[in-house]
Amino acid sequence: MPNRLAGATSPYLLQHADNPVDWWEWSDAAFEEAARRDVPVLLSVGYAACHWCHVMAHESFADVATAEQVNAGFVAVKVDREERPDIDAVYMAATQAMTGQGGWPMTCFLTPAGEPFHCGTYYPTVHFRRLLAAVTQAWTDDGARVRSSAGQIAARLADNAAAVLPPAGLAAEALEAAVHVLVGEFDAVNGGFGGAPKFPPSMTLEFLLRHHERTGSGQALHLAAATAGRMARGGMYDQLAGGFARYSVDARWVVPHFEKMLYDNALLLRVYAHLARIAGPHAALARRVAEETAEFLLRDLRTPEGGFASALDADTDGVEGLTYAWTPAELAEVLGEKDGAWAAQLFAVTPEGTFEHGSSTLQLPADPDDPARWRRIRCTLLGARNRRPQPARDDKVVTAWNAMAVLALAEAGGALGRPDWVAAADATVDLLLERHVVDGRVRRSSRDGAVGAAAGVLEDHAFLVEALLALHQATGAAHRLERAVEVLDLTLAHFVDPVTAGAFFDTADDAEALLHRPREISDNATPSGAAALAGALLTASVLVDDPQRYRDTAEAALRTAGGLARRFPRFAAHWLTVAEAAARGPLQVAVVGVDTDRDALAAHARAIAPGGTVVVAGPPDGPGVPLLAHRPVVDGAAAAYVCRGFVCDRPVTTVEELTAALLLTP
Repeated sequence: MPNRLAGATSPYLLQHADNPVDWWEWSDAAFEEAARRDVPVLLSVGYAACHWCHVMAHESFADVATAEQVNAGFVAVKVDREERPDIDAVYMAATQAMTGQGGWPMTCFLTPAGEPFHCGTYYPTVHFRRLLAAVTQAWTDDGARVRSSAGQIAARLADNAAAVLPPAGLAAEALEAAVHVLVGEFDAVNGGFGGAPKFPPSMTLEFLLRHHERTGSGQALHLAAATAGRMARGGMYDQLAGGFARYSVDARWVVPHFEKMLYDNALLLRVYAHLARIAGPHAALARRVAEETAEFLLRDLRTPEGGFASALDADTDGVEGLTYAWTPAELAEVLGEKDGAWAAQLFAVTPEGTFEHGSSTLQLPADPDDPARWRRIRCTLLGARNRRPQPARDDKVVTAWNAMAVLALAEAGGALGRPDWVAAADATVDLLLERHVVDGRVRRSSRDGAVGAAAGVLEDHAFLVEALLALHQATGAAHRLERAVEVLDLTLAHFVDPVTAGAFFDTADDAEALLHRPREISDNATPSGAAALAGALLTASVLVDDPQRYRDTAEAALRTAGGLARRFPRFAAHWLTVAEAAARGPLQVAVVGVDTDRDALAAHARAIAPGGTVVVAGPPDGPGVPLLAHRPVVDGAAAAYVCRGFVCDRPVTTVEELTAALLLTP
C-alpha cells in the first residue's frame, strides 16, 4: 500500500511512496504525533537525483524488517531538500556541527520539539538498524537527558546562526589578494582548485573572468581558461549531448558523479559564454561548450510548461553510469571497426577502462583532426546512447534555478548572437511570474504546472530579480524592469536583518518558524542568497530613477562578506564577482557605426561616465569588433550599444538617446 507520500508533489518524496516505512511529510501533525506517542522523529533529507539516497532507500527504507523497526520506534519524516532548503539548512548545520561533515541522505534524530540530538548521513543497513536500536534505548532509558542535550544543541545552533562577521571592505586590493590566494590553491596540472573530489568552481571562474576584464590580469584569465578547458575535455562534460555532471570523483575530471543539475549547467553556461568573448586560444572551445550546454538545457531539461527540470538522475535502473559509459567493443558495434577505433582513440576509451567493469567515460583530450567525421560519429553515438535506458528526470521547476537559467540564456544569447535563447529565457520568466508568484508572494517550486506550497527563500527572490533585469537589458522591455523592482522591494521588505546593516536572512520574516531563522553568506553549489541579492541590488541601482537606496544596501552587503572573501575566496566567489562589478564602475559602453558621429557619441559617453569603459569600433560586420553581440546598424547610422556586463542592450543614434540609454549595470 502506498504511504502518505503518495500525494506529494516532490519527485524525491514520490520515490519513497511505496516504502513500507510509514513516512510523513514535514508538518506540525507529524511532530504532534511524535509527542502523542512520546517517540523521537527520524528526519531523512535528500533529493531525487542523489545516488546515495537511492542506495539507502533500497537497502533500508524498502526493507520490511528495517521499516518495522522505524515504524515501531519513531515518527519518520521525509524532506526534499530542494523543495525545503530552509529545513535542510537548519539540520545540515546540526549535522556538520556534530560530525564535522555533511551530505545526503541526511539522517537526523529529533525530539518532538524538532531539536536534534544525533545526526549523520548515509548508513548501511546493519549500522542503521543498530543506530535505531541505540536511539530507542537511549530515549526509553534516559529520555530526560536526551531532551536536555537536544535543547542545548538547538540553543547553540541558534546562537551560531545569529552571529555575523565584522564588516570588512572588498576594495581593489582585497580582490587582488583573493586572486593571489586562488593561485596558491590552483591545480596547475589538472586545472581547478584543491584535490578530489572536484566540483566545477563556477562562481570562482566567474570572479576570475571579471577580474581579468577589469584589470587585464593574464594570471586570472589563465586560471579560469585552464580550468574551463580541462573540465570541458574531461569525462565530467557530456561529450555527446553537452552539459556537465555534478562533480568529478577524481582530480583529473575523468570520472563524474553522473547526476546533471540545472543549477550547475546554468552557472557554467554563463562562464563559458563569458570566456568565449575573450580573444585567445580558449575562445573556440568555450563557444562550442556554451552552445552545447544551452542545447542540453533546452532539449533535455525543458518542461512542457516552459520551465526547466531540476536534474537528471545519477543512476539508470539503479546503476551509476549505465547510460554514459562505453567500451571499445561497444564503439565498434555502433560505428564499425574503423570508425570505432578512431572514436576510441579520440575519446580515450581503453580496453582497461577508466570507469567500472572495463568501461570508460568519454573524454576529448584534443580536438579531432577531421571535424566532419567527428560530427557524424558524435551524432551516431548519441543516437545509439538514446536507445539505452535513460536516467530519470526530476521535473520539479525551482524558482531560483530556473531564474539562473534565464540569466544564463539571456546573457549567452546576447553574447553569442542567439536570439532564440533569449526568447526561451523570456518564456521561462513568464512561467515563473504567472505560476510561482501567488497572491503577490514568490513560491519555491512547481511540478506539472501545479505550484507547491513552500515559500520562496532568499535565493528565489534574488535570482528572479537578476533574471528580470537581464531580460530587460537583453530585450529593452520596460515591463521586465518594473517587475524586477516589485520583486526586489518585496525582498527588502521581508528578508533584511533589521539589526545588522547589509545582512539578510534566507527565509522571510513571516515564513514557517524553525529552530532558528537560517542565514548563509558562503557559497555552496550555488551562490548564497545574500550574495545573489547583493548582485541584484547593484544591477538595479543603475537602472532605476532612485539608485542610491539600492547601491547603499549593496555596498553594505558586500562589507558583511568581506572577511570571509579575504580568507576563503572559493567560498565567497560570488561576493567577489559582485565586488568586481562594483570596483569596475557602472558603465560599459560600446559605440559602433560607419560615420563620424560615433566619435561624438564616444566623447559624450566618456564625459558622462568617466569611470566606465568606452569601446569605439567599426561597423558590426567589420573586422576586430570587440563587442559581444550586435544588432544590425539600421541604414548605416551610428549606433551605441549599452552593455550589461556581457550582454548588449539597445542601439541609439544621437547624443540625446545615448544620455537616456546610459542605464548601465556592472
